Amino acid sequence: MTAAHTDTTRWAQSLADGAAGTALMHLELGQNAAEWLRTMVADRVLSHPDDATLFDGAPAVAFTLAATPYGRALAILDEQVDAITRARVDTAHGRIDRGELAAKREFDLISGLTGLGAYLLRRHGDSTLLRHVLTYLVRLTEPRSDGLPGWWAADGPTGPSGQWEGGHGNLGIAHGIAGPLALLSLAVRRGAVVPGQPEAIDRICRWLDRWRGGTGYRAWWPGTLTRAEHETDATRSPGPHRPSWCYGTPGIARAQQLAGLALDDLQRQQLAQRVLAWCLSDESQLAQLTDVSVCHGWAGVLHTAWRAGAHDEQVRTHVPRLLERLAEHHLHHPPPAHGVLTGEPGVRLAQHAATTNTTPSTQWDACLLLND
Repeated sequence: MTAAHTDTTRWAQSLADGAAGTALMHLELGQNAAEWLRTMVADRVLSHPDDATLFDGAPAVAFTLAATPYGRALAILDEQVDAITRARVDTAHGRIDRGELAAKREFDLISGLTGLGAYLLRRHGDSTLLRHVLTYLVRLTEPRSDGLPGWWAADGPTGPSGQWEGGHGNLGIAHGIAGPLALLSLAVRRGAVVPGQPEAIDRICRWLDRWRGGTGYRAWWPGTLTRAEHETDATRSPGPHRPSWCYGTPGIARAQQLAGLALDDLQRQQLAQRVLAWCLSDESQLAQLTDVSVCHGWAGVLHTAWRAGAHDEQVRTHVPRLLERLAEHHLHHPPPAHGVLTGEPGVRLAQHAATTNTTPSTQWDACLLLND
């Protein structure tokens, strides 16, 4: 790949679909990333708390540079990420104090504090600022007086809509509560624990149990819930939908596997692994995958299985077949050229990890909360 003209600063500083993600791929594969790194920082780095997220702006640039020896630039960016995080934590606590419903971008992995926490955990491990994020996430899980979970979102998955009057509950790892669950669990495993954290993990898990469909190991979770579904305690989803990393059973199951590992809850860990293994063998679910991306396609399923399979032989046995399916679909449905979430770099990163069976040296999958 060669660097193209950047249309916007956001594209250059995007892990999801831009130059930052492409640079990260080159770094992981041991290729010359200099041209892409220059493209990434050619303009002033976006650092306003309303715009900067793990996948865009200063945190995304910092996440990429954390895999390089550019310590001075990274130190400057860390100051910006710290300021962004502190501002967003303060805003979130103020919202809770007022009793208002959350916006999912307050807490989620893609746009919210879970994503910033993922960066802090990858960059520093246990730290005071990470503990501030974890304390907020613990508070987020506390039930509201109206019976809704603390993470119930005020609008629909894509914003205000009549279909989503009363807001929605989001279960996915990218935009929903499985993301905070994964971060809280990974933090426990690395010794970053705040008061109430194990209990918060348990509250999320019990809520996911409530919305688990199917029977036994042939279980699944809806990606989202309406207010009416919550009030009637019944989902209208007829069965499993697309088995993606972002919203589907693979991402939700991996988060629960991490929770089981964090709490030494072998029963939960094994259930998550059995459900994931069944999902990976169920052609009716796999047939719903229509692209090869990490976010909602074959690469994301492969990498989730590869990471989860490190703890379970039954899941691990599916990895070679998933590699083949990814390669087959890649031939006929090539992705966009750039970005970890939606583009070619994400596909190549997932293929590289599974083919070499080697832990990523750049920790690139920390942005997906799939890492151990």
